[in-house]
Amino acid sequence: MNDELDDFFKNIDFDIDEPNEGHETRFLNKLGQTNSKKKKTSWKWMSIAASFVLMIGFYLGNSYQNKNNGLASISPKVAEAESFFVTTINQELKEIEKFRTIETESIIEDALDQIEDLEDNFKTLKDEIIEKNGNELHSIQNMIFNYQKRLEILEKLLTQLNSLNNPDTFNTNYNEII
Repeated sequence: MNDELDDFFKNIDFDIDEPNEGHETRFLNKLGQTNSKKKKTSWKWMSIAASFVLMIGFYLGNSYQNKNNGLASISPKVAEAESFFVTTINQELKEIEKFRTIETESIIEDALDQIEDLEDNFKTLKDEIIEKNGNELHSIQNMIFNYQKRLEILEKLLTQLNSLNNPDTFNTNYNEII
C-alpha cells in the first residue's frame, strides 16, 4: 500500500511555482472593485419605495377599519353584541375542528355551508343598516337573530359530533333527560 502511494505522488506533477509578481496586488484590486460596486447601490430609491408602500398600507388599513367599524359608529351596543357573538362562534368552530375526521367531514361541511349562507345574509343586513345610518331596528334584530341561528347550527353540530364520537355516553345521557 505504501508503495502505491509513493508511486502515485512521484508520478503527479505538482504546481510548486510561485505566482507571477504583482499577483497579490491584482487580487486585492479586483477584490476592492467588487466591494466598491456593492457600495454604489443607492439606498435612496429603496427608502422612497418603502415609504410609498407604508403610505399605501396605512391608507388601505384605515379604509378597511372604517368599513368594519360601521356598526360601532351606529350603535355601540350592537357592536358589543356582535363582538360577543363572533367570539362565541369562533370558540365553537375551534371545538368543532377537533372532531374533524374523514367520517365527519361531510357533516361539518354541510353545517359550515349553512353558516356561510347566513354570513352572506348578514352582510346584506349590515350594508342595509350602514346605508340607513342605523335607523333600521328591524335589521338590527335580524342581525342578532342571524347570529343566534349560527350558534344553534354549531351547537347542533357539536351535539351530533359528540354522539358520533361517544355513542354510549350520549345514549345514557339522552335516557337520563327523558
